[in-house]
Amino acid sequence: MAVARKVDPAALARLDELTLPEGGGWLRAAREDAVQRLRVSGLPQRRDEYWKYTDPTSLTAAEPPSAALFEAGEVPLFAGEGPLRAVFVDGRFDADRSDDLTAEGVEIVRLDDAAQADIHWARDLYGRLEAAGQVPVPRPLATLNSALATDGVALRVTGRVARPIALVYLRADEGADAILHHLVKVEEGAEVTLLETGPGAARLNTVLEADVAAGGKLHHVRTQGRDHQRRMNTHVFARLGAESVFKTFTLSVNGRLTRNETVVEFTGDDAVAHLAGAAVGDGEFHHDDTVFVTHDALNCESRQVFKKVLRNGAVGVFQGKILVRQGAQKTDGYQLSQSLLLDDDSQFLAKPELEIYADDVACSHGSTSGAIDDTALFYLRSRGVPDADAKDLLVLAFLAEAIAEIEDADIAADLVARLEAWLRRRRD
Repeated sequence: MAVARKVDPAALARLDELTLPEGGGWLRAAREDAVQRLRVSGLPQRRDEYWKYTDPTSLTAAEPPSAALFEAGEVPLFAGEGPLRAVFVDGRFDADRSDDLTAEGVEIVRLDDAAQADIHWARDLYGRLEAAGQVPVPRPLATLNSALATDGVALRVTGRVARPIALVYLRADEGADAILHHLVKVEEGAEVTLLETGPGAARLNTVLEADVAAGGKLHHVRTQGRDHQRRMNTHVFARLGAESVFKTFTLSVNGRLTRNETVVEFTGDDAVAHLAGAAVGDGEFHHDDTVFVTHDALNCESRQVFKKVLRNGAVGVFQGKILVRQGAQKTDGYQLSQSLLLDDDSQFLAKPELEIYADDVACSHGSTSGAIDDTALFYLRSRGVPDADAKDLLVLAFLAEAIAEIEDADIAADLVARLEAWLRRRRD
């Protein structure tokens, strides 16, 4: 359990007013446990070490700030991949817009349906990885999610799933406040691609708990919608067994406030985790990637690649830590965070960390921030490339290393095409 600390009285008052969602049995018990843990940790405050760069006020307020609806007028992302779609509107599952959630090699049920069974695999996962992820760094908004999540899906992958599974988040209400909790259990030797796309709500809080067994593979790609005023706090908790693979990539464009937290624990030998993200922000844009990777097994590989392009006063944050426990020999840990600042008004705040208790490891971290390379820009301009096109090419080249972490080449190409279109629209 998280270490007890002084809790703000206003936060306790809000906790007293919480009403747990309907539902009994094991889900009710898990929610009540989360509330008790939340009373110990409290809600995040600016003076907390891992919140000093990001103001959590709008994420913890009793009522969410309103966010105007945004219509991109584009073909939905990932449509070309023919995914199996589970659609949520303002945080509630919409069966009419969703596909028939049946496919070979995977079992998909709504969280509410899983809770109806006294014995269900989801009972042993819901809130468990989130609770373990509270040490050594408290993550109160994830605990709040476990207490109050009103919807979500539980996926159990038993084979190689041919079609990607897409969680699509749509908005209809300017004041929607959504809390979603998803569970993914990848059995031994199974493999699946999970997609997430859309803003979801004016304020969205999501948790994804993923348990990848020995030899399993989970590929996770998400885009977070282009709504200019939305606020979002996401959490991914992953536990990796022997020889398993977990790869996650997040693309963020627009949005007033985004904080993505990723917590990975290696529990089996020879496992691999690649965590990557690309963020492009303009104006009132605050984007925070907070990552914590724990190596507790032999010969495991973790790779972090996060890139941010910022202009017109946008703010980017990266907080990444690799913890190598005693006995986790042959660890290969790599961490890279970089920003491209397109003007003097934007800023990038980085806190990379390594904490190592094993002596046979290869771990490194690097963080840089700078402007577009004048030499590269001159090279392109001297060969007839217009100035705006040349700058866009250099921005895409800067983001390419992060996008290259996506396993599926078609998905990566789709995201690059969307970025190109966004950059063209932003020239004016």
